[in-house]
Amino acid sequence: MKFDIKEEDLIIKPYKQSGPIYIREQKGKFQKIRRVLSWCLMFAFIALPWISYQGQQAVLFDVANQQFRIFGATFFPQDFMLLAWMFMAGAFALFFITNWLGRVWCGYMCPQTVWMLLFTWVEHRIEGSRNQRIKLDKEAWHAKKWLRKGAKHAIWMSLAFLTATTFMSYFIPAKELYMDLFVLSWGGITSFWVFLFALCTYGNAGWLREKMCIYMCPYSRFQSVMFDKDTLVVTYDQARGESRGPRKRKANHKELGLGDCVDCNLCVEVCPAGIDIRNGLQYECINCGLCIDACDDTMAKFAYPKGLISYQSERQQQGGHTSIWRLKLVGYAVMTVLVFSVMVIWLNGRVPIEAYVTRDRGELSRTDYRGMVENPYRISIINKSQQPQTYQLQVVGIEGAALAVHGNLEFAGAEQKEIPVTVSVDETLLKQKVTPFKFEIKALGDAQVVVEKESRFYK
Repeated sequence: MKFDIKEEDLIIKPYKQSGPIYIREQKGKFQKIRRVLSWCLMFAFIALPWISYQGQQAVLFDVANQQFRIFGATFFPQDFMLLAWMFMAGAFALFFITNWLGRVWCGYMCPQTVWMLLFTWVEHRIEGSRNQRIKLDKEAWHAKKWLRKGAKHAIWMSLAFLTATTFMSYFIPAKELYMDLFVLSWGGITSFWVFLFALCTYGNAGWLREKMCIYMCPYSRFQSVMFDKDTLVVTYDQARGESRGPRKRKANHKELGLGDCVDCNLCVEVCPAGIDIRNGLQYECINCGLCIDACDDTMAKFAYPKGLISYQSERQQQGGHTSIWRLKLVGYAVMTVLVFSVMVIWLNGRVPIEAYVTRDRGELSRTDYRGMVENPYRISIINKSQQPQTYQLQVVGIEGAALAVHGNLEFAGAEQKEIPVTVSVDETLLKQKVTPFKFEIKALGDAQVVVEKESRFYK
């Protein structure tokens, strides 16, 4: 047997060699849900840095000073345990949602999808419908084409710059950032990061688009691990739709030997990933439901039942029943709630003060002319609240101890100080060479804000 194999067929291509995807604008139930969620996401993203709480920006990740402020709480690097809990909770929540509804996060809430469809919306308003955009791209360059392309890219770059500036306002106080922008006094580091993020937004949402989801996002590659026969995904009812083919609206397609699919190809034209859902489940599918809206519109025009393309599980396709009360899904839900509960408990028990005790490296102890044994220490105190605090320091657990504080125990909000202290004890009261004790640091006016740190007193 002889095979006719061409040389180019032996070349392994790293990605599909295809042109741009021209997305058709589509209206419908799922598109309406997405737009509402997208507007809520963008509004929250833009508005959050402008919310003030107790006279300060409510959400600010001050990397320079290593302080992350979220409303009334200030987090320091010592609180990074919270970040671990957040990642764990987010991971289990992602497993739960994916096992239940597939890649619904990608289709409705992922910033890449939201900004990609926003840029597409701008493109549609300036260059016209899908067919008009295809025609425009095929035309030779002329004044009208230059004008439309220039206007589109100008708006894209403006949106990208606004997105990048808003993103930076989470790390630099928003009022300061925009005031410096208006007087053109941004520093080199600020300018670098803003323009880098703007370039990434412009490139990802305007040019790479679906390639980010298909080739660069790891989620699309390992999502199938979390799928099972009960996961709801966008599905084409092949038994009902085949054999597909065009027909007149009033024709009896059953007599023609055709299924309900009229082969209009709208499900492909509206897909942000450019796939044909009729070929079965593909990892490129982001579960956005645009093809469902397009197909339902076509079914309505032909007076066919809707749902030829719908959210269904593999079990439902086989005539079975899918229940949310299944072991894997319930397990993911329980773990999500459990991790979130632990995180809330940890936050509720968090004391807005942190302290560290170190001994003076010069000498362990010394004895003065009165026979008092002195041990020098350095206590580093962090005020984790955003309000000024005055602390009281005392020694607990060692008889006859006298404490000398060589510094000010008044702290501004989110301030950190290192306070030298000296503990003195009459030598006759010391029964052993090393005596354990505790430093107790208490906030004046708030008895609940107290922390104890163990140390040792050397004779």
